[in-house]
Amino acid sequence: MKEASEEKLVSVSNLVTVLENSRTPEAAPRGHRLEDTHHHPECRPPKSPGPWEKLNVGEAMGSEPRTVSRRYLNSLKNKLSSGAWRKSCQPVTLSGSGMQEPEKIVQELLETEQAYVARLHLLDQVFFQELLRAARRSKAFPEDVVRVIFSNISSIYQFHSQFFLPELQRRLDDWTANPRIGDVIQKLAPFLKMYSEYVKNFERAAELLATWTEKSPLFQEVLTRIQSSEASGSLTLQHHMLEPVQRIPRYELLLKEYIQKLPAQAPDQADAQKALDMIFSAAQHSNAAITEMERLQDLWEVYQRLGLEDDIVDPSNTLLREGPVFKISFRRNDPMERYLFLFNNMLLYCVPRVIQVGAQFQVRTRIDVAGMKVRELMDAEFPHSFLVSGKQRSLELHARSQEEMISWMQAFQAAIDQIEKRNETFKAAAQGPEGDTQEQELQSEELGLRAPQWVRDKMVTMCMRCQEPFNALTRRRHHCRACGYVVCARCSDYRAELKYNDNRPNRVCLHCYTFLTGNGNALPEAKEDKRRGILEKGSSATPDQSLMCSFLQLIGDKWGKSGPRGWCVIPRDDPLVLYVYAAPQDMRAHTSIPLLGYQVTAGPQGDPRVFQLQQSGQLYTFKAETEELKGRWVKAMERAASGCSPSWPNDGDLSD
Repeated sequence: MKEASEEKLVSVSNLVTVLENSRTPEAAPRGHRLEDTHHHPECRPPKSPGPWEKLNVGEAMGSEPRTVSRRYLNSLKNKLSSGAWRKSCQPVTLSGSGMQEPEKIVQELLETEQAYVARLHLLDQVFFQELLRAARRSKAFPEDVVRVIFSNISSIYQFHSQFFLPELQRRLDDWTANPRIGDVIQKLAPFLKMYSEYVKNFERAAELLATWTEKSPLFQEVLTRIQSSEASGSLTLQHHMLEPVQRIPRYELLLKEYIQKLPAQAPDQADAQKALDMIFSAAQHSNAAITEMERLQDLWEVYQRLGLEDDIVDPSNTLLREGPVFKISFRRNDPMERYLFLFNNMLLYCVPRVIQVGAQFQVRTRIDVAGMKVRELMDAEFPHSFLVSGKQRSLELHARSQEEMISWMQAFQAAIDQIEKRNETFKAAAQGPEGDTQEQELQSEELGLRAPQWVRDKMVTMCMRCQEPFNALTRRRHHCRACGYVVCARCSDYRAELKYNDNRPNRVCLHCYTFLTGNGNALPEAKEDKRRGILEKGSSATPDQSLMCSFLQLIGDKWGKSGPRGWCVIPRDDPLVLYVYAAPQDMRAHTSIPLLGYQVTAGPQGDPRVFQLQQSGQLYTFKAETEELKGRWVKAMERAASGCSPSWPNDGDLSD
């Protein structure tokens, strides 16, 4: 017993040494050492090139991208994880007098291992060696292609033929004295993880096999000759290459049955169960390799659609979500369709190419997830819209439905949360839809550090700094690159370096210039001393700043040049006054109406959406977009006209 134990330990030690030596990059070339094995039987065949060795197969595979089928990967996954696969591998009951059930199962394990080693011999010593010799003699197809097709099959063959099979044979021969198998499999099972490299390479191997069978007559001739031989059993090389993938589930199945047949107090019970867990881990390791290969394949397809730009291609990225959305323009009225690729570390904002030769999309903006914030926008004109605010740029996006908007926001928030967990110095990210959703301006400490949300042109009719009205000739609209306000040329005639734009000088308004440069002398004294007018009250465009706000159609000559529609607001800090603005973001109202004492009446017959304010000959007529909106406005105005305070009970949220 002691000698057998020492012999077993020596064999395992030899296995570790051989496998470690076969991973040495400086080892002799694989082809040369394989030839040597024919003259020196004692020499073990080395491991095939691992992932650390560069294989020049680019020219062999061709420069044009090939469409890769998912059939092999899906098939392999099913074989490794589904119950249906295991049902197809039910063991054959052995008949034999004098053998207990556990010993019969070990006998079956040994016999199937012998058959499996014979199949590995066919793959490594026949198929692989014959193709390699043909490639060397004729140069009709590259040797590197042959090596890639067979991956690390030599290591797998070496492991099973020189270590695993002899260990099983010795244990069965000594079964009467030592009836256990769990300890043997425990010591050898960790090496089964080498199968993950073979499985990971399987689809590429199948692709190369199909390509060169069609491309090279000599390649096809060698395969046909071997496949028609008695040793191959008239089966194809593809069939034989599936054998290593099927072997690990077979071990798992036989070990399960072995444990079931063991007596409750059998000495091998604990070791066998532990061995089963290790076999299961090896199967999972192969399955994880398939999953990783699928991820890389998906990533490569995305990079091809984006044109394989150097600053984007990174195998460590993970694609979280992609799809079309609408971009709300700050100049145009209609949203523009765009396409987003959200990775774990960046967002790519893209536009489809008109001529889709090669790349399908052009990357307009790359926004880092680190420092990103996302929140829902309360926009009556564009429902289901949300803001993505990053250091490089802020995007107002519009989804087709509420569900699509929520799905996008959850994907963004998941990416942000993941970055937070990895980066200890990262500050708190956006609080989500329930958090600080009404933050309209950058905090002063963030000014210049991240791209602002630009105020849309149509949301203002006057400069947001000096309150002078815009016109098409003498006072045109400009955007401050620091705060995003719409300002006139005079108020934005300054330049300051912004960190989010690589410290390049950008056009900024006077207020931001003073803050960013610390140059207080730039502020004109006359502006600072000017008293604030009664109409110079910024529009309260959000529910937390107003009791009621929405667009109303303004009817009649009473409104003069203000236009057919106005943004009407009853502020929370001035609840008895109605302010009418030309646009939601205007800093000054063109009309204010003290509501105290006014009567709210229905409008002329024929349109239930019209209502009027009337007092001492003053008459203002409004028209809401819906009857429901009209009802809320009438209720709010009646309360203000009667002098009700917003702090009274039963005051609900009336804002739109």
